[in-house]
Amino acid sequence: MGNQKEDFSKIYDQYVEKIYRFVFLKVNSIDVAEDLCSEVFTRCWKTFTNGNRIENIQAFLYQIARNLVIDHYREKGKAQIVSTDSVPIVDAKQSFEEWINNKSDLETIKKALANINDDYQNIVIWHYIDDLSVAEIANMTERSEGAVRTCLSRALSDLRAQFEEA
Repeated sequence: MGNQKEDFSKIYDQYVEKIYRFVFLKVNSIDVAEDLCSEVFTRCWKTFTNGNRIENIQAFLYQIARNLVIDHYREKGKAQIVSTDSVPIVDAKQSFEEWINNKSDLETIKKALANINDDYQNIVIWHYIDDLSVAEIANMTERSEGAVRTCLSRALSDLRAQFEEA
């Protein structure tokens, strides 16, 4: 049993910040993000200790997180609507991708992401915030790398359009 705890501890240490950040960017509360992140790892632990084999731990954790966020909004009966009025215009000298890569203001990024579709949100967060490669995202989502690149490109177009309207 000691090895199981050690193995899970390594998984937790490796993914807790990414999962928290992913959830935080999709919900409107630090408390909710902390609760949902905790639940992700509770569910993972239950699966882990039941002897079930988890092929791709990263994909498994993100899938739990996505489902919990969806459940959260269903239970609250609210949509993810956040005004972009307070989202600063991106400096024209700085590329949009550089701004996202900067990760300096998660709250601003969260507000911008709230107005694009959920699939686009996930891919932008995974690629630009969590630094996952296109290949890793393709593996997690069971899509081709080309499909992930296309989705990423469309997501960035949607985000750029928001900033042009602001």
